[in-house]
Amino acid sequence: MKFEKLYINGEYVDSTSGEFIEVENPATNEIIGRVPRGNAEDVDKAALAAKEAFKTFSLTRLDERIEIMEKFAAYLKENIDEIAELITKELGSPIDFSKKTHVQFQINRVEKYINIAKDYEFSRRDGGALIVKEPAGVVGCLTPWNYPLGQIIQKVVFAILAGNTIVLKPSQQTPLVAYYVVDGFEKAGLPKGVLNLVTGAGGEVGNAIATSKHIDVISFTGSTKGGSEVAKLAQETVKRTTLELGGKSPAIFLDKENLELGVKQLLGIVIRNTGQTCSAWSRAIVLESVREEFEAEVKKQFPDFKVGDPMDITSIAGPLASKKQYDKVTDYIEKGREIADVLVEGDYDFPKTGYYVNPIVFNDVKNDAIIARDEIFGPVLCVIYVKDKEEAIEVANDTEYGLAGAVFGKQDEALEVAKLIRTGTITVNDGPGETGTPFGGYKMSGYGREGGIEGLEEYLETKTINVKA
Repeated sequence: MKFEKLYINGEYVDSTSGEFIEVENPATNEIIGRVPRGNAEDVDKAALAAKEAFKTFSLTRLDERIEIMEKFAAYLKENIDEIAELITKELGSPIDFSKKTHVQFQINRVEKYINIAKDYEFSRRDGGALIVKEPAGVVGCLTPWNYPLGQIIQKVVFAILAGNTIVLKPSQQTPLVAYYVVDGFEKAGLPKGVLNLVTGAGGEVGNAIATSKHIDVISFTGSTKGGSEVAKLAQETVKRTTLELGGKSPAIFLDKENLELGVKQLLGIVIRNTGQTCSAWSRAIVLESVREEFEAEVKKQFPDFKVGDPMDITSIAGPLASKKQYDKVTDYIEKGREIADVLVEGDYDFPKTGYYVNPIVFNDVKNDAIIARDEIFGPVLCVIYVKDKEEAIEVANDTEYGLAGAVFGKQDEALEVAKLIRTGTITVNDGPGETGTPFGGYKMSGYGREGGIEGLEEYLETKTINVKA
């Protein structure tokens, strides 16, 4: 794999700067690769290539694009073990989680998105008018480090199925898997210039993409601060933007009903991926009437979520993804110790290398505490107790975020509460969810949607043609 090259107009090329960014294995601190430090000049070349390719690719038939996407999905299946191992090395995600969630789930997503595109109505009559959905143009995709393949899949699959062309900038922290995406589409027969890869720093490459006059749409996933900055830059050229940002999502426990199930799901989503999931339920909001049972269940299940070597098949979580993330999370943990009780915490003996941190559950946290307000992005859970259902709803909504959440209790009552939570996605008890449903946030968790029909439409423009039938 040609990690030391950019991919522009169907060719692997050197960056203009000639400089590189090293990629570190967060479990061993070894350098596992390096990618070019792209710059604004490289972005301009990529955007012009995408703009030129759009002239013809936007006119291709949907069945042609679907055939390419089916071949890409087959490529991911053929290389699943190799891709999963690479994600484990550059992110620190346990190998089992990498294979099942970071890769296989994304293959399922590609297949679901193909079916959505097949069934979508790209044109319809409205009396004397023909309403047409057509490709939006050149799409700038800015993806984060925590789900390095998944977030690329979320953006490029629908963008390509809709007939757009792309300039992709993956996170500089986990950029290597993006080269498999490029390789997969190249082998699938995607025309030159449709997908272009420019690696580099967000402040340089990301900003250049946001301001480029050749790019029409921006799809960004990352921090709320980063998304806000990108949106401001994109506004200068009136780009359409989709932002999937931070979260501080609640999990509400109304009574003893589904308590065991709820705690298992709660600890899983907080500890898996080492808590580095924007939709993690990092605030448990528990009615006082079930406090004793909740605390006992957390203590009982907590040891099931082992933290250790990510290449060990028995590990549920590995290290944090970087030194920067380690410093941030451990600082919040120390602040938490000063203001809250500890219900339970890990006591794993970690190796000297790697950015490992023990998961921790803070108890009796006030909702205005810094650990309950800020997105920590680590295996840190805050437990907040409330007197009744009404207070639970109030506390759940008392946040600047609105990305995800859950409610556990009697089915009818839990559903009633779920409808009152201001959030983009919410789970009721054992609600299984679907691979291809829309995902996105309210408030400072962003706007626009990825997945579902709504996700496809983020990459389409609407044209009204007044013409007789």
